[in-house]
Amino acid sequence: MTDEPIPDPAVRVSDAQEIAPDVLVIPNRRVQLVPNIGVVAGTRAVLVVDTGVGTANAEQVLAFASEVAAGRRLYLTSTHFHPEHAFGAHVFADRATYLVNRAQAEDLKTKGPGYLEMFRGFGGAVARRLDGVPVPNPDVVYDDGYDLDLGGRTVRLRPTGRGHTRGDQVVEVPDAGVLFTGDLAETGQFAIFPWFPPYDTDVSGVRWLAVLDRLAAARPRVVVPGHGELGGPRVLDDVRAYLRELRNETWRRHDSAMGERAIVAEVRALLIERHPEWAGREWIERGVGCLCAERAA
Repeated sequence: MTDEPIPDPAVRVSDAQEIAPDVLVIPNRRVQLVPNIGVVAGTRAVLVVDTGVGTANAEQVLAFASEVAAGRRLYLTSTHFHPEHAFGAHVFADRATYLVNRAQAEDLKTKGPGYLEMFRGFGGAVARRLDGVPVPNPDVVYDDGYDLDLGGRTVRLRPTGRGHTRGDQVVEVPDAGVLFTGDLAETGQFAIFPWFPPYDTDVSGVRWLAVLDRLAAARPRVVVPGHGELGGPRVLDDVRAYLRELRNETWRRHDSAMGERAIVAEVRALLIERHPEWAGREWIERGVGCLCAERAA
């Protein structure tokens, strides 16, 4: 993260847009620490994908989803355990069934408290939004995948294995051709590498790229990234291209016995020159560190 104050990560449900029949997205509007949030409806139930950070955001999302549901059953899932995606789940208790994959449930249990304190440490609006927020506790934990019947529409919850986190999950709406990726994909910014040794080293640039290769092969009609504008299959193609670029430039220098500090400086300058309009430049250094460690392993 940057040292600059983080703007208030407020979800704005009034901006919700229908991207396919009965598939709505509350867009993040490029506000830091605001995810793209999904609401997917069937004839019997409605699924919410991610909550926003903290109680007040999640209350807005729950109210919006309840209006969409109009008495139908509610479900909630999160694409991964990071606070802006999952740390509003407590608001849905007794109102919705919260489902996650087993690796994400373990991330919530083992890393959730640390990430909660880290995000509170950002201070300002972020800390206020997390005041009194507990670590989420899922109702249903699944292993290899979960097909959720919403009535006339089955949504597929699929764990991907290590990538951005150990417990990443994508949400597929096959009849609409829509794929929610969480932070496996972003648009308009450098890929987010939560590489925080020794506390969290689960992110894997190598495995992340392999995950995206598999997802891209399906050519979804609409890709909803964790942050940034929605798009088509090119969203996945562009992130794959960047991860290959980051890997190749890092490993070429690593193999020449260049020190990591020098690698960071050169790769950072090169990638900013190639992508001057992208946000999140602070994640380049984290990505280089991750890939250096993977190359050395």
